Amino acid sequence: MNRKVTVFQVAGTYIGTIVGAGFASGQEILQFFVSFSIWGIAGLFAITILFIYFGYIIMELGWKLNATSHLPIVQKVGGRVLGSFSDIVITFFLFGALTAMIAGSGALFHQEFNLHPITGSLLMASITVITVLGGFNSIIKSISMVAPFLILSALSVSIISILSAPPLSEINISNIQKPVLLRNWLWSAILYISYNIVPSISILGPLGRETQNRKTIRKGAIFGGIGLGIGAAAIFLTLYVNAEAAENLEVPMIMIARRISPVAQVLYSIVLLAEIYTSAVGDLYGFASRICDMKTRKATCVILISSVLAFGSSLAGFSNLVRYLYPTVGYCGVLTLICLIYNRYKR
Repeated sequence: MNRKVTVFQVAGTYIGTIVGAGFASGQEILQFFVSFSIWGIAGLFAITILFIYFGYIIMELGWKLNATSHLPIVQKVGGRVLGSFSDIVITFFLFGALTAMIAGSGALFHQEFNLHPITGSLLMASITVITVLGGFNSIIKSISMVAPFLILSALSVSIISILSAPPLSEINISNIQKPVLLRNWLWSAILYISYNIVPSISILGPLGRETQNRKTIRKGAIFGGIGLGIGAAAIFLTLYVNAEAAENLEVPMIMIARRISPVAQVLYSIVLLAEIYTSAVGDLYGFASRICDMKTRKATCVILISSVLAFGSSLAGFSNLVRYLYPTVGYCGVLTLICLIYNRYKR
């Protein structure tokens, strides 16, 4: 394959891989940042820098190692023992994240269209399978095209919400439940980066492989990281000024969009579904590519079986998956982040 992935595609694929049901729905930002009140802003600044940094070094490693999955990268930075541990963590979370995306789609269909969650989950699982069967090129195109719409939608909802928000003195976030595994805003930011970046190696590594040079990777990482930071900040501000209304909802951003207008609600619902789709595609591809060679007939069976199992697991519920699965994987992934940093600067 000719390596002609553009800076825009790198940045868009990076954003689309990270952004999924948890991010775009507001659940992740609500639990990991809004729950720490004003200190959450410091956490958002930290994750923006870390998204740029880790995105670049992972894609550069994928470019150097000609990686087709996350395995060569984690073996390079972690060696036989730590590399195997990271491989297990990433593979496990790819399946867990796929499950969360399918569950998020079900929650959205139930909240917005009053349909049984299974309907939305089944639809998302089906279109995800079709896209992944189309190959890596179709994945890059589908993911990179959707990302800008999420950022623009989040910014629009945020601006309108802030303009109509009550005074800061009247905002109460004390009832927002923090995940039991989070201690403070800084640790929350580190875990947020960990569970987002480490599983994304399965896409970012092969993405780096398809780029022309380090310059493309560097610019793509910078634009992608800044885009993620802007999107997260917009969602944070929106949820912060609407904290009391958002605390008990599975998909709080949709509720806030509904307050603006029915049109805003429908548009944001469509964008959210698109972001869930892009993340689910990345998770399924990453998981399947680790299990088997994606160019063989076996890949079709692995993709189908994985999707069926994820669909069944999604019945556990979306917010519960965000609350317990994500922080747990974040703790496990910190070791991989340390290995990436060490490998970057060792002689």
